[in-house]
Amino acid sequence: MDSPLTSRGSRVPICGLAIARRDILAITAFSLVTGLPHLALALPQGQLTWGVHISLSPTWFDPAETPGIITPFMELYALHDAMLKPMPGNMAQLCLAESYAASEDALTYDFVLRDGTRFHNGEPVTAEDVAFSFERYRGTSHELLKSRVAAVEVADPRHLSFRLSKPWPDFLTFYSSATGAGWIVPKKYLERVGDDGFKKAPVGAGPYKFVSFTPGVELVMEAFEDYWRKTPAVKRLVLRVIPDEATRLAALKRGEVDIAYSIRGELADELQKTPGLSLKSAVPGSQWLYFADQWDPRSPWHDERVRWAANLAMDRQGINQAITLGLSHLTNSIIPETFEFYWQPPAPVYDPAKAKQLLAEAGHPQGFDAGEFFCDSSYSNVAEALLNNFAEVGIRSRLRPLERAAFFKAYADKSLKNIIFGGSGAFGNAATRMEAFYVKGGTYAYGSYPEIDEMFQQQAVELDHKKRAAILEKMQQLAYQRAIYAPIWLLGFLNGVGPRVGESGFGLIPGFAYTAPYEDITLKDG
Repeated sequence: MDSPLTSRGSRVPICGLAIARRDILAITAFSLVTGLPHLALALPQGQLTWGVHISLSPTWFDPAETPGIITPFMELYALHDAMLKPMPGNMAQLCLAESYAASEDALTYDFVLRDGTRFHNGEPVTAEDVAFSFERYRGTSHELLKSRVAAVEVADPRHLSFRLSKPWPDFLTFYSSATGAGWIVPKKYLERVGDDGFKKAPVGAGPYKFVSFTPGVELVMEAFEDYWRKTPAVKRLVLRVIPDEATRLAALKRGEVDIAYSIRGELADELQKTPGLSLKSAVPGSQWLYFADQWDPRSPWHDERVRWAANLAMDRQGINQAITLGLSHLTNSIIPETFEFYWQPPAPVYDPAKAKQLLAEAGHPQGFDAGEFFCDSSYSNVAEALLNNFAEVGIRSRLRPLERAAFFKAYADKSLKNIIFGGSGAFGNAATRMEAFYVKGGTYAYGSYPEIDEMFQQQAVELDHKKRAAILEKMQQLAYQRAIYAPIWLLGFLNGVGPRVGESGFGLIPGFAYTAPYEDITLKDG
């Protein structure tokens, strides 16, 4: 029986060029010979320990449940692997997939799996595992993916096809980077242990194997020496939960941890002045305020003037200097400026006098009680600064911090009210970000506007790049004009690195907050 790759004539656009399938396979073969063979030049040695700023959740061990934020990829890049994923120099790097080809009618994507890849339990990675991983995916954008993919057809252990119901220019973006649907889990093992069992003892195909997890304490992993890309240099990785920022910095100074996530403000300045330590910054994603009740006519947030007042009350520049040493990028969009189809809005303005005027015009000359202000507890200091800004113009609110996993679950369940401090460092483009946060049915969309919903459907099937860009830019303009969100910044995420670390992994993958790829991280000699 012929595989889909041998039965269909198709060409794949790569970097704007149409390359025939035979050329793709030739390139792949050359890469395998010259750059990607599994050669264990040295056995993994030593241990690196991270001081992590949040409590780790077992739900993040399962790619099927990725919730449209970047945090789970802290674990996924170690424990699991994907068909394609963001890597250094390529935001859709072939990984478990050796090659792919798109049909000329843009309705079929044929994949060939890399030969010889295995899960940590020794089982081979097969096309059945790929199909199974897609079918059980239930994270962000899962309804969109399932509605657009008509069928996943397995031809043999190394060949499968995704057949779309209609042409969809964003299929690979959603599959390779904006969701966890392309991250592969072992079908046989998961069917044997079940979803709960998998969270307790995950098995993947990534560079590190699960060893143990103590909730609220640490996750321990060991190198998978048979990882196809390369044997990891470090034997053991420990992600230690240290929620308090000062405690994380103290542990880094004492050498108890080698890398400390999220060190801000005066502590970041202290870190920079400490011999042997270095500050590593990344700008991984956007943060914003969301007015969850704006679609309720009884809520003050229903009035655009009130939402604009909140926007004008935010002293972004002052908070940036105080908390992230001026390294965050101020913005008026929840879509990162590096994303394809990004529309450049006017710069944010700090004008508390105008904010008070707008509140008065909206019928709140003395301000109003805005209720609870929900946030991820790791960003309580930013939220407190914003609360102070709001109080100065008469918007009175009470901080309600939640642990990250609980916060994003409640956010996605639509159970939060009033003001939500949200954010996302997830990969993708303007369309993927809008699908999750603006459009009807989006994971974090509490309401929507019919014009934006209609335009989203139009752009999703528009194959003309310029026409599609124009639609997405118009959607962003409408979202800005209606002040659906009050964007804060592209976060300057500051971290500390100790003297034992060679390659930390910060910044290797553009736009990624954390350290990756893990197999590239090293200890200094000696």
